[in-house]
Amino acid sequence: MQGLFKRASVSLFALMLVLPAAVHAQTAKTVPESQMQMQLSFAPLVKQTSGAVVNVYAEKIIQRQSPFAGDPFFEQFFGQQMPNRSEKQSSLGSGVIVEANGTIVTNNHVVEGADDIKVALSDGREFPCKVVLRDDRVDLAVLKIDTKENLPTLAIGNSDAVEVGDLVLAIGNPFGVGQTVTSGIVSALARNQVVKNEFGFFIQTDASINPGNSGGALMNMKGELIGINTAIFSRGGGSNGIGFAIPANLVKVFLASADAGVKSFERPYVGASFDAVTSEVAEALGLNKARGALVVKVSEGGPAAKAGLKAGEIVTAVDGISVEHPDALLYRLTTAGLGKSVKLTVIENGREEQLPLTLARAPETSPRDQRTIGGHTPFTGAVVENLSPRVADELRMPSESAGVVVSDVKEDSPAARLGFEPKDIIVSINGTNVTTTSELSEIADSDPGLWRVEIERDGRRIRQFFR
Repeated sequence: MQGLFKRASVSLFALMLVLPAAVHAQTAKTVPESQMQMQLSFAPLVKQTSGAVVNVYAEKIIQRQSPFAGDPFFEQFFGQQMPNRSEKQSSLGSGVIVEANGTIVTNNHVVEGADDIKVALSDGREFPCKVVLRDDRVDLAVLKIDTKENLPTLAIGNSDAVEVGDLVLAIGNPFGVGQTVTSGIVSALARNQVVKNEFGFFIQTDASINPGNSGGALMNMKGELIGINTAIFSRGGGSNGIGFAIPANLVKVFLASADAGVKSFERPYVGASFDAVTSEVAEALGLNKARGALVVKVSEGGPAAKAGLKAGEIVTAVDGISVEHPDALLYRLTTAGLGKSVKLTVIENGREEQLPLTLARAPETSPRDQRTIGGHTPFTGAVVENLSPRVADELRMPSESAGVVVSDVKEDSPAARLGFEPKDIIVSINGTNVTTTSELSEIADSDPGLWRVEIERDGRRIRQFFR
């Protein structure tokens, strides 16, 4: 959570609440027209759905290093092993039961790094739970509690049907005070640049959301889950009426992956990089509005290249649904699902065309050949792999990255002490380019004595010398 954006760990007009279900399907949305309509209540809807919203308690043990570590006087009495303190760090959030067998959806940041997670139902009962699937890029996690009873659930709605101005309810446990319901409207759609991760497509609402609401439900007037409350815009930590929720259609795709038993959530590999369309770019290309995703680079042989996508073109829609920015494009492709084919609306030189794009997994174009470097070298203790789009996706690196990457560093190893980090790309050793793990192993085995190492870290080249 960066800047002013913070994780968000009733009574408005609701004529539709008292209408029979059969009428809902036939009646268009309306605004209150009488004082009687203004006195209606959300209470029946809350009673029907609140049992599916739970509290999530996560604890992790952290080690506090002694302030006297490294002090010769104290080490004389305690030895090299200075006494450290173990502390429990707790976090509080919310979750939504989406399957009667005890499957719960929440935010990844609620449970990330936790050693112990407990879920408290609305009736006060507590259950231990396990993490089935989590992903920091989309900030979602699926939990499972062990129970033989059928639990109340919240049906997952179609977030693409949500419109600005729709009435919504937010249910969660703000500040740990207990389950709380707030109401508001949908303020905006397709919001991006809310938090610093790879996901940037949020529903914005003015329903009060505070710390502790993270992972809770954003619900429509049919009692359907339309979003998972995730973040707030705040100067002081409290609600300022600007909250953000992950759309339910992404939750559906993520939940399907968890139910399938996969170890990690995979998104479609496009084989292209995109940038936002600025007003200057829009004017230069003769567009009447700065929207869409500008194609910056297309990887040879990738899905985008096979579809005919070229650098300089602008993607404006996926299957006829408008794309506002590159994050929206990624969201549309992710919710379409792996193995599907979509149609991209592309503009080039004022001409619009439809391009079919097949959504596939990131390929492993070269064998990863994972190796742990041994011996007496600067790389001893480093786990290295050959980069491919698949490996790059797993390590959260740009898909076009190539070469040999450090995927892990063993604790207290020479590589760790010399400062090597995961995601470091080893470019060259003693002036010789390193393109495969086998080449790195051969150079390491030769033990040249003097090591001139060039690595790439976060797009920067770093040169170091070791003996």
